[in-house]
Amino acid sequence: MTDLFAALPNRRAIIDRRALSDRIAEIASGHEGDVALLRPQIVTLLAEALATGRADAAARLAAHPTRGRQTVTALAFLTDQIIRLLYDATTQFLYRPGNRSTSEQIALLAVGGYGRGEMAPHSDVDIAFVTPYKPTGWTEQVIESMLYSMWDLGLKVGHSSRSIDETIRMAKSDLTIRTALLEARYIWGDRTTYDAVLARFDNDVVKDSGRNFVAEKLEEREARHKRMGDSRYVVEPNIKEGKGGLRDLHTLFWIGKYVNRVRSVTELVDAGLLSRQELRQFQKAEDFLWAVRCHLHMITNRAEDRLTFDLQLEIATRMNFTARAGRSGVERFMRYYFLNAKMVGDLTAMFLAHLDDKLAARGRRFVPSLFQRPRKLDGFVLERGRISLPSDDFFVEDPVRLLEIFALADKHGLAIHPSAIRAASRDAHLIDLAVRKDARANAFFLDVLTSPRAPETVLRWMNEASVFGRFIPDFGRVVAQMQFDMYHHYTVDEHTIRAVGLLARIERGDLIGDHPLSTDLMGKLISRRVLYVAVLLHDIAKGRGGDHSVLGAEVARNLCPRLGLSAAETETVAWLVLHHLLMSSTAFKRDLSDYKTIMDFTDVVQSPERLRLLLMLTVVDIRAVGPGVWNSWKRQLLTDLYSSAEEVLRLGHKQNGRKERVVGKQEALRDTLALGEKEFARLAKRFPESYWIAEPDDILAHNARHILAAGKASLSIAAEVYPDRGATLVTVYAADHPGLFYRIAGAIHLAGGSIIDARIHTMRDGMAIDNFLVQDPLGGRFDSPDQLDRIRRAIEDALANKQKLLPRLEARPLPRTRAEAFAIVPNILIDNKASNRFTVIEIHARDRPALLFNLAYALFQSKVTVHSAHISTYGERAVDTFYLTDLLGGKIESKARLQTLERRLLDAAGGVVDQVAA
Repeated sequence: MTDLFAALPNRRAIIDRRALSDRIAEIASGHEGDVALLRPQIVTLLAEALATGRADAAARLAAHPTRGRQTVTALAFLTDQIIRLLYDATTQFLYRPGNRSTSEQIALLAVGGYGRGEMAPHSDVDIAFVTPYKPTGWTEQVIESMLYSMWDLGLKVGHSSRSIDETIRMAKSDLTIRTALLEARYIWGDRTTYDAVLARFDNDVVKDSGRNFVAEKLEEREARHKRMGDSRYVVEPNIKEGKGGLRDLHTLFWIGKYVNRVRSVTELVDAGLLSRQELRQFQKAEDFLWAVRCHLHMITNRAEDRLTFDLQLEIATRMNFTARAGRSGVERFMRYYFLNAKMVGDLTAMFLAHLDDKLAARGRRFVPSLFQRPRKLDGFVLERGRISLPSDDFFVEDPVRLLEIFALADKHGLAIHPSAIRAASRDAHLIDLAVRKDARANAFFLDVLTSPRAPETVLRWMNEASVFGRFIPDFGRVVAQMQFDMYHHYTVDEHTIRAVGLLARIERGDLIGDHPLSTDLMGKLISRRVLYVAVLLHDIAKGRGGDHSVLGAEVARNLCPRLGLSAAETETVAWLVLHHLLMSSTAFKRDLSDYKTIMDFTDVVQSPERLRLLLMLTVVDIRAVGPGVWNSWKRQLLTDLYSSAEEVLRLGHKQNGRKERVVGKQEALRDTLALGEKEFARLAKRFPESYWIAEPDDILAHNARHILAAGKASLSIAAEVYPDRGATLVTVYAADHPGLFYRIAGAIHLAGGSIIDARIHTMRDGMAIDNFLVQDPLGGRFDSPDQLDRIRRAIEDALANKQKLLPRLEARPLPRTRAEAFAIVPNILIDNKASNRFTVIEIHARDRPALLFNLAYALFQSKVTVHSAHISTYGERAVDTFYLTDLLGGKIESKARLQTLERRLLDAAGGVVDQVAA
């Protein structure tokens, strides 16, 4: 037995190898060499032992659910003993070697994670069969038999069978094999062969190749991070491969082991690559991450390493995280996970700094840097192009320097030496009330926050060093805080820092293609620093149990004067934080063609400058949520709202009345169509006045051409790409009848589309012209010829009543399959003041394939007319808004009728629907 398992308590409870060995000998007595008889019996015995040992390892995890080290060590120990027993049984009773020659020797090596003595419940058993020379007939028999037995045991085996020469040759040419062999550990078999391959590996592969190995492993790590989202704060992290996960810790060990030829993590302290405290942090983070990975494997019964929302709930319960201080158990668990991931990041930086200092040639960097420009740094010094400290007590002498170092890094475009970051992290507790009130400290912080250079990078450094949260304690409360939903991709602190970075990129003109209006407006802002502070504070009060906008505005009123903002600037920041969701809520949930929508919005905004600031804050807030959330549809809606509101605020009153707007649109359409006056008049009088107000000029022209081309047909369907809106426009011209809307909506979803906007118009001659904007369920393009053809056929079939829509819709899989993890209680908001002409109903519910169909069918049953629908999806949550009238065109104001409507919609949102005719 190796020293690796010396600290593992009560090993015999896991597996008693001696007793099993005696039992195998007893079974084999008198039947040696009878492979067909013996091997199944040996496998059965070992399978029972394996199951018993795994149960013991699971019990150890249940007893200490946040500590995984003992469990993975127990499983590796168990696997060692099974393989030893199997080797002995194979060579003693199944294939006795007789007089073995020197070539008929086998060394069994554990490699990779198994070589480290770490095995999650469903990890692969990585094993190398090494022979002194080319395999002989006997060695091939033994290896083949062992592999078959291991597969029969249900083990997932990653194996290689090579001679010593082949092993060394492969290690030289393949980084993965070299890394696996770096952790090679003797299990059983010929010790001399093991010693020989290890000596050859040290002398022929490792010697004098440390620099190349380090560079390759760091490059491999960067590629892995990019593949996994390039942030340790993604809300569904990969526990093994993600940034801040187990693989990052393993990479540190590999590098340290390769460079220093140490055998354990503890020896990295003696090598000067980790301090004692850093070793404790390493072991603590590793223990927790292994526990999470073991729970993942046990719950899913497979090698699952992604911490998805549904699994987060169960693991939080298993690890005894309960609700406390306004946070749910799962949010507390994930916060602890992210703090451990942050610790892994800190360790990585420190480790590389030690490595740099240890291996760099004098005056040169071992780990390359782009920043090597000497500057005058107010007492700070340059160490190989990075800001460092002249003495270890430099921050203690003047704690304001904890802010100054980051301001200097930003000002001069310099990196900060990891040893200085470590000192800042160690001394961050020196930031007390006096430092927070210090004018110099606040000026340094504001310089970083509002920097035109790279505020995101420097703020992230400040956050990693814990200086950010100490200097702004309210920000410290949201560090590593996740939002348990499928909409937000990052923790609150990461989302905020990304939003600041996006604002700086827009200001520099880097994102003009995606944000042309925002880029133009940045140069016109009067209150630039107000905007940066508002972006910093917009989510700062999340997780406090109340409305984070209201609470955040109060934080702003207290904090902004300290940062040096005037009373007027403070009030504007507080207003922006209070209303930071107003613009997106109005643009995405309300009908922007309804003039009261614009007037209600401008009544709150009140000034063109606030409008500009609010647009900028809204844009970066949405885009910083995560990849794929921002799209051209959202950009167009925000641009439309901004333009309409800006006109009102600039003029102070309506420029044109309703009648003038209708006449203007009609004249523009007649010119576009080039129709004669009589022909155009016949066309125009078919439409109600509301139609002209609701639709933009390009849709009016599209609809008119569609209707003229349809002639006397009772049904005409068009589906074509609408690039200005980032969606596909589906137009249905049909004889109007009750239920038209819900049937079209069901057909579009059945064809794989997702409706994001709908306008329904009843014409004066009994026909209907309905316009739907459609994307795919995740907000992407829905514009291939096959998709467009499928949507046309689906609508035709639905309107011909060829099939029941509801059963087929409910059979469709969710686009976000893990939405089932979230319990969302449906909520109905009825507003008769949001519009002068319509009753506005807003429905919040969990997203599912048949949701819009069910809601539309409930409205049909309620005998109301739908004039427009606006569909928004926030991860697992859908928010659908309908503009309604009764069948006579008036608002729905009867209290009893509204109650009935609300009840029907609540049933539909919860999945209860009358399936007759549906």
